[in-house]
Amino acid sequence: MGTYSAKSIQVLEGLEPVRKRPGMYIGSTNATGLHHLVWEILDNSVDEALNGHCNTIEVTLEKDGGLTIKDNGRGIPIDAFGKTRKSAMEILFTTLHSGGKFSEDNYKVSGGLHGVGMAVVCALSEKLIATSRRDGFEWSQSYARGKTTSQLKKGKASKNYGTTVYFKPDPKIFPKTNFNLKSILEQAESKSFLNKGLKIIVRGEGKKQAFQYPNGIQDYIEKIIGSRHPLTETPFYIEKNNQKMRLEIAFQWASETDTVIHSYANSIKTVDGGSHETGFRNGMTRALRTYIDRRNLLPKGVSNITGDDVREGLIAIISVYLQGEVEFQGQTKGRLNSDITSQVESVVKHSLEHHLHENQTLGDMIANRIILSAQARIASRQAKDAVQRKTNISHRLNLPGKLSDCATVDRDKAELFICEGDSAGGSSKQARDRKTQAILPIRGKILNVQTATQAKALANSEIQNLISAIGTGIGPKFDYNKLRYGKIIIMTDADVDGAHICTLLLTFFYRFMPDLITRGNLFIAQPPLYRIDSGKSLFYAIDDKEKDQIIKKLNGSRYEVGRFKGLGEMPPADLKQTTMNIQSRSLLRVSVGDHENTEKAFQQLMGKDPEFRFHFIKERAEFVQDLDV
Repeated sequence: MGTYSAKSIQVLEGLEPVRKRPGMYIGSTNATGLHHLVWEILDNSVDEALNGHCNTIEVTLEKDGGLTIKDNGRGIPIDAFGKTRKSAMEILFTTLHSGGKFSEDNYKVSGGLHGVGMAVVCALSEKLIATSRRDGFEWSQSYARGKTTSQLKKGKASKNYGTTVYFKPDPKIFPKTNFNLKSILEQAESKSFLNKGLKIIVRGEGKKQAFQYPNGIQDYIEKIIGSRHPLTETPFYIEKNNQKMRLEIAFQWASETDTVIHSYANSIKTVDGGSHETGFRNGMTRALRTYIDRRNLLPKGVSNITGDDVREGLIAIISVYLQGEVEFQGQTKGRLNSDITSQVESVVKHSLEHHLHENQTLGDMIANRIILSAQARIASRQAKDAVQRKTNISHRLNLPGKLSDCATVDRDKAELFICEGDSAGGSSKQARDRKTQAILPIRGKILNVQTATQAKALANSEIQNLISAIGTGIGPKFDYNKLRYGKIIIMTDADVDGAHICTLLLTFFYRFMPDLITRGNLFIAQPPLYRIDSGKSLFYAIDDKEKDQIIKKLNGSRYEVGRFKGLGEMPPADLKQTTMNIQSRSLLRVSVGDHENTEKAFQQLMGKDPEFRFHFIKERAEFVQDLDV
């Protein structure tokens, strides 16, 4: 046993805790954490705009891998802080829990109140240069990994005000330090939507794009609706201002069944919702229930209206600005904890009730939309109960007949391969490790659940088999703890039909079991298309490009190229070596980046309107050379 004494205790000083445990401050060191650095600095500039001191922000992706954010706000103070000999700027960038947002005197409204953002960015950057334009001059100071590397320098005279921050992420902290221009453009656009009139310019990869929206979230919701079919010509809009809160809400129903709600607090996207979103949901449900009851619109067979019925097909944006102390959950600010549920609920309920009663034709149309959702919910539940009654004998007997299950009951070790057809299923069964790998063949192309009701989907035998095999259930009854396999692997042929089946399966998981994607349980196998034999050497290629690279490396040696027509015709030994063996296979983990764009892609490419698919194919037709049909 080692000696454990006072000498074993370490005290981390300055910004060392940030560098030692960056995940505590930015969530992770992957792409999400990397871009959190950008959002921290950008939010500081947006806070200047929120308080009326800034109207333009510029974001530039530099060629050296760094990033610059410039605003025309008040500039960071550069006078000496307290009794120290350090400037206020140096304190802000090198000391945790320092800032001007703890008091309402400087910032009435702010997204950053923890006082750690600028210091965290500094700690996790191999280089950072801050420039403040104020008091008639430019003032700058350099930092590296949380420590100052230069004195505060007085630069050229300037009549302008504002702040410029350049930083380059530290490769010792982040495995990948490349910024994603698309993510930054999306963030910049959303900030512009949320702040009427604010202009944000983004430069990168030789391009320049500017965002500025005079109507704020009303412009935003029109963008989100996109290809959907809204029930009303214009969205509902609610705005409420008082001394402590400014609330803006825009929402609209569409004929599609998916629900999209984006919520923000002080211009920060609250991906996990919070009190403002709860208040909106409650207020809307109460208002619609009251309207339906007063108009006596509820038909026989429908005993009540649920919140899910009300929100089906709803697209909404909630933006709240709070003064004073704002409580978020964690440094990443994913959830608003400030207790404003009842305030938001009251505003939404009274505003919506008044509007519906003043416009009863519109109110009846919305009510009928909600009643249809309730009827579909009831039918879906009945269909689901019928399926469960048929297969409720025991856990093992509940499994589909085509499933070749694995021996292990350890979920972390168990894998489920979903393959197309009995032929591929037969080869997979021979190639698998029976202890840990289960095989579920599906017949043909499964139902496109994007355009089908849940009741219709649950009546489909292939979807029933998928749900039974996975074990979690779907919808409100989804239970992650009942998941039978730690890895669910889509394994289809490396051709057009295989890609189509894979897309249909991805649609199923995205719509019915999204938690499996967010938790990292869903994968796509990468079977090869070619086998290259050269003497005693054997190579596999996933596509034409890789095949050509292999042949080039053979440098004139004799070789033979064989093309796999499908997994069903692939020898089990090849299938095992290339696609199923844990040691040699390659898997793609399925993940969702920006939920808004993902939702849009499913709507356009898997929805009922063929126009978007036509344009998608037309735009990309030039990239298709050898279409394998």
